Amino acid sequence: MSALSSAGDQAADAELPAELLSRFGFSMAMERAVRDLMQSDSIGFAEAAVRLNFMTVEQVKEVLLDAQRDGKSEHVGLVEMAIHKIASNRQVVSTQGETVTPSRQLILAHDADNPRSEKIRALRTELLLLCENSRTANTMALLSACAGEGRSQLAAELAISFSQLGRRALLVDADMRQPKQHVLFGTSNTNGLAEAISRNQKPSIHMVEGLPYLTLLTSGATPPNPLELLSDGRFAKLLQEWRKYYEFVVLDTPPVQNYADGLAIATLAGRVMLLSRGQHTSFADTKLLLRRLATTQSQILGTVINHF
Repeated sequence: MSALSSAGDQAADAELPAELLSRFGFSMAMERAVRDLMQSDSIGFAEAAVRLNFMTVEQVKEVLLDAQRDGKSEHVGLVEMAIHKIASNRQVVSTQGETVTPSRQLILAHDADNPRSEKIRALRTELLLLCENSRTANTMALLSACAGEGRSQLAAELAISFSQLGRRALLVDADMRQPKQHVLFGTSNTNGLAEAISRNQKPSIHMVEGLPYLTLLTSGATPPNPLELLSDGRFAKLLQEWRKYYEFVVLDTPPVQNYADGLAIATLAGRVMLLSRGQHTSFADTKLLLRRLATTQSQILGTVINHF
């Protein structure tokens, strides 16, 4: 770990955040998230803000230009170092999309006292107990046998629940067949995971309003070859990079009954949460899911039975 500034730059580092907060409208929660990352990774304010996608490198450069115009030489050196460090830092593995808002369907984000919210928090507690402490992210894929079992909503709510603990969480819509996360968060789906893999470019992730520790990566436009993309080494590389930065990575997947995509994702994720729907998922479908999942050698964290 290394800091952006030397001891002589600490005064400038103290003044710089005030300018950034004022210019880019940081909320108290956003500032707290930046401060937490600064402390945990021993980095400067500008780099932490960019890593969390609260700012872009271009916006940091704007501050540099203004500092040069205003003759604030102490800020110039600090921000130049920040830009250099950000540009060379392997952990900055995404570009910033628009800020999105959780839909009312995601009850946990709007009603903490709802009985469903309490059940999600209870599930979160069980998962935290199962996931040992690690310097890399706890990565889990949500799998179900059939469509219509509530898999996408549960994936979103789990990611929300982790972020509400102040843990950096990434929600990835890896369902390139019938994606749902862009609908649940009210955003477009023109640039996401599919484009990041097929074009070998940094994925465009979204910050979530009211949840500063949560980021969303949508699936992107439906490609002609989803399984081939998810089996590509570039997807594995993305997962490896996310593990270095986030504390939790939650992956939404297509139904295993119809597609093999979820099995490819489970192989890379290493851990899965299984989902079925009461009075809907048959025993035969569940048995087939378990048999196919065994070939991935993934750890099954548990099974959730949805009732709706």
